[in-house]
Amino acid sequence: MNMKTNIKQIPLAFGSGIFELEIPEKNISSLILPSEPEKKEDGALLIRKALENPIKSKRLSEIVNPETRIAIIVSDVTRPTPTAKILPPLLEELYSGGARDENITIIFALGLHRQQTEEESKKLVGDDIYKKIRCIQHDTSRCRRIGVTSRGTPIDIFEEVIDADFVIGTGGIEFHYYAGYSGGAKSILPGVSSEESVLTNHKMMIEENAVSGRVDSPVRQDMEEAAKVFGLKFILNVVLDSKKGIVAAVAGDFIEAHRKGIEIVDTMYKVPVEPADAVVVSCGGYPKDINLYQASKSLDNATQAVKDGGSIILVAECAEGIGNQIYECWNMECKTPEDAIERFKHCFEFGGHKSAIVAKAAKKFKLYLVSKLPEDKVRTAFFIPMASVEEALSAVLSENPDAKVHLMPHGGQTLPVRKEN
Repeated sequence: MNMKTNIKQIPLAFGSGIFELEIPEKNISSLILPSEPEKKEDGALLIRKALENPIKSKRLSEIVNPETRIAIIVSDVTRPTPTAKILPPLLEELYSGGARDENITIIFALGLHRQQTEEESKKLVGDDIYKKIRCIQHDTSRCRRIGVTSRGTPIDIFEEVIDADFVIGTGGIEFHYYAGYSGGAKSILPGVSSEESVLTNHKMMIEENAVSGRVDSPVRQDMEEAAKVFGLKFILNVVLDSKKGIVAAVAGDFIEAHRKGIEIVDTMYKVPVEPADAVVVSCGGYPKDINLYQASKSLDNATQAVKDGGSIILVAECAEGIGNQIYECWNMECKTPEDAIERFKHCFEFGGHKSAIVAKAAKKFKLYLVSKLPEDKVRTAFFIPMASVEEALSAVLSENPDAKVHLMPHGGQTLPVRKEN
């Protein structure tokens, strides 16, 4: 059979290695790739420019004075935000308004994440800043209620943030699988909010619009309402590329500046597609596919590229297993996707949300998983286990030899968007 000329080889990252997928050219619908800028300006320079030209706001140097008590909210250790690069130009801008170190507090926005070690905190802000400025971690037990959002979320904010005269939110803007995007108001909720606030807000994550790349996600709308009630006045957010380099910075009004950042993220990572019969998606390898909990974010992105009833082949090593105790328990206990979705409606449990979100996808699509997980664990997670990408692709093509397949080698980083006909 001399068909070799029509076979394409596509490299797909798997853990720290690479799979070469062989696929007939006639079955390829498109290769979904990010379009990152080739040339990059210096990160510190981009941040300085953003601070000199804030969006819908005065410059910080015109807002603060030597008496202003300032709180700067920064990302915790679970986020890739380069806080140590963001802080020096930000402090410079504050100093030129007369701000004094003893009136500044840096607060790590843990949300409901674990406390950080002192080493981790030091590394995030840099030794010099850690020495001269008070750095503290969010404490859910020290929150005060200042209101309730129209969706019923209590607004309980860390007292250290409430007691400051001026609050600056920092962070990175990227796709977020149920808040639409990270950044902006997220510094406040979930960043420095109580457990009740965060859980009530997160309950909306299985609503229809609570997906990646949608600013009208009810979860984000609720966060922004909470930040507005609180009175967040200023953010400094950065956009990173896949190598974690800063490609853009925005500063100013927490809605307007955030939306400007979103436009940049969209240009780089949103890819318009016609939904196909199937999609092969790799998370982009380690650490994005370290466990199923992380890998399912790429699955979420891929759902946009497939027709209802189509197939998704997720390529994720999952060297560290499922990655979350509660997620694992739900998988064992929920026998069908319906079970998981119903249970989530009555019992919100963080970790269980993954089970419910994957269940939502399993009801619409055939989910295949190529991983190192034991088969039974794959099945209980609502996937069909496959030993290799080839095997999974054969399963799809044996049902429909003419199937059109999208390929997503950077699943965590690209968001297919359905073309409006």
